[in-house]
Amino acid sequence: MAGQTATAATQTQAESAQAESAQANSAPPAPDLAALKARQQAAWSSGNYAIVGATLQIVGEELCEALDLKAGSKVLDVAAGNGMASLAAARRWCDVTSTDYVPALLERGQARAAAEGMPIEFREADAENLPFDDNSFDTVLSTFGVMFTPNQDRAAAELMRVCKPKGRIGLANWTPDGFIGQVFRTLGKYLPPPAGAKSPALWGTRARLTEMFDAHEGSIRAESRLFKFRYRSPAHFLDVFKTYYGPVLKAFAALEPAKQEELHNDLHALIVRMNRSGDGTMVVPSEYLEVIITKQ
Repeated sequence: MAGQTATAATQTQAESAQAESAQANSAPPAPDLAALKARQQAAWSSGNYAIVGATLQIVGEELCEALDLKAGSKVLDVAAGNGMASLAAARRWCDVTSTDYVPALLERGQARAAAEGMPIEFREADAENLPFDDNSFDTVLSTFGVMFTPNQDRAAAELMRVCKPKGRIGLANWTPDGFIGQVFRTLGKYLPPPAGAKSPALWGTRARLTEMFDAHEGSIRAESRLFKFRYRSPAHFLDVFKTYYGPVLKAFAALEPAKQEELHNDLHALIVRMNRSGDGTMVVPSEYLEVIITKQ
């Protein structure tokens, strides 16, 4: 009997090992984050995000108010685009460094700062590998920027690393169910992301923020906010985004004409469904999460 029991146990262990091996073999391969980053950088380098970014200026202003920025604070803006939050911080007499991995966007940010006489330092930098010492900044900002990094955990760790103890990180991140979150979901129907890649919209969820920042001893406050996209019409919005907003421009360019028309129609239907203008113009509220993380 003892021999039979031992044999049965051995068989059970072997079957369990085989099951674990089969499960491991069936798991999706890890995404190639370097290749994904290269594609994303190419997308954001196409078009002219500054045309869209300038319309979002109020978000940067409101984030700086939520942070209660004090004059003289040392501020880093990560994945800054054309400097929306950088300018907002500079207007509050902060010492601002504005970074992005797209040189053309930094040039547009420099032009905006020069036009307003704002002494902002602009530096090319990857949000996943920031070229700054530990504990360098009183406040670290990112508005609709760092959320698009392929390696989310690495980017979150970098934000915390360069922030001083008791300093704060301020983020504005689109939510999965808001308008822009649904735009990206619609794009994903036609061009699915690589298997295993995490959605940027996860940065707009409290659960994911807790996963990324609690491990680094950061206390998190997150509030739902609305930004209203105001355009001449749904067609005007689509024309602007297909021409200037890199991810949408690239999505249409990758599709055959028939699929382009289907995508156009799906996005148009989404806008019409969410439009609150009451006339022929477009006023679409888009939810985002305003996040304040205090480093312990």
